[in-house]
Amino acid sequence: MIYIYNDFGGTHTTALAAAYHLKKISPDHKLTKAEIISVPYFNRLTSADMGTLIFHGIDDDGNSVYTVGRGSSKHMLAALSNLSLLLQQKYKGSEKIIFSNTSPTVPFAMTIGGLCSRWLKIDFIGVPLLVIGAKQCCNDIVRLVAYTKKTARTTQKTVTVLQNNSFK
Repeated sequence: MIYIYNDFGGTHTTALAAAYHLKKISPDHKLTKAEIISVPYFNRLTSADMGTLIFHGIDDDGNSVYTVGRGSSKHMLAALSNLSLLLQQKYKGSEKIIFSNTSPTVPFAMTIGGLCSRWLKIDFIGVPLLVIGAKQCCNDIVRLVAYTKKTARTTQKTVTVLQNNSFK
């Protein structure tokens, strides 16, 4: 199975989701600033990285975990999903691919923090807001990852796109 967590920038909630999924951070406590900042790819990607699938690792069940930033494109996820189906059909693939949208977990502080840090390059304002936002949404991300894994285990589709608008 292949998991691909996605959102606008692919560097905040997606990085946290991948880290929770891979058990690089524990869901059993509130995250510290140091833990948040040390999450691989957290607040490190730029607009040039949009659309790039970033490999984060293999989970305990042998599944690959990736993230991707969609940018403002409303069609990129549909294109990736359709390409996945095409490749599976052409090459007789049967491995499930799960696209999971982390956008519904993004709090306002993270939106403003990402704007300040990634776009305006004002880290002294953006990073503290990103840390506040990450602390606010960590429980939601843990639930989203659990929901994603549960859906992946139960779906019969080879390609599944989760918008996660009502995962809670």
